[in-house]
Amino acid sequence: MSKLIYILNGPNLNLLGKREPEIYGNTTLEDVEKACVAKAAELGCQAQCFQSNFEGQLVDWIHEARENAAAIVINPGAYSHTSIALLDGLTAFEGPVIEVHISNIHQRESFRHHSYVSLRANGVIVGLGAQGYDLAIQAAAELIGA
Repeated sequence: MSKLIYILNGPNLNLLGKREPEIYGNTTLEDVEKACVAKAAELGCQAQCFQSNFEGQLVDWIHEARENAAAIVINPGAYSHTSIALLDGLTAFEGPVIEVHISNIHQRESFRHHSYVSLRANGVIVGLGAQGYDLAIQAAAELIGA
């Protein structure tokens, strides 16, 4: 039986490939999701991908993951810097959490340098573009013993 990894994407990530390609690249969210599913399968896992612009929906998926998933890979987008609700939800999740950011948030505006999600994450990958998701899935798979 494959181990399930939830891939959660926050606000504006539905615009990947269209929004600020000089920062986020030309890869679309659909491309990212296909690559995540393929990488997970390669590692003997399954990936289920979700995206929402609504904080509460992301929290609901985190709660759902408590019952269904072995790990979470999350790109919380701008909620990284504002959402204690995401942090609290992730703290209640018992499996590994890997945080991903396509851009290097530490080279951007100062308000982006802090992430609440990082307080719970087992690992954080920043600035490697869409490749960060592959690395996050690999780390999550190793942490769950896949």
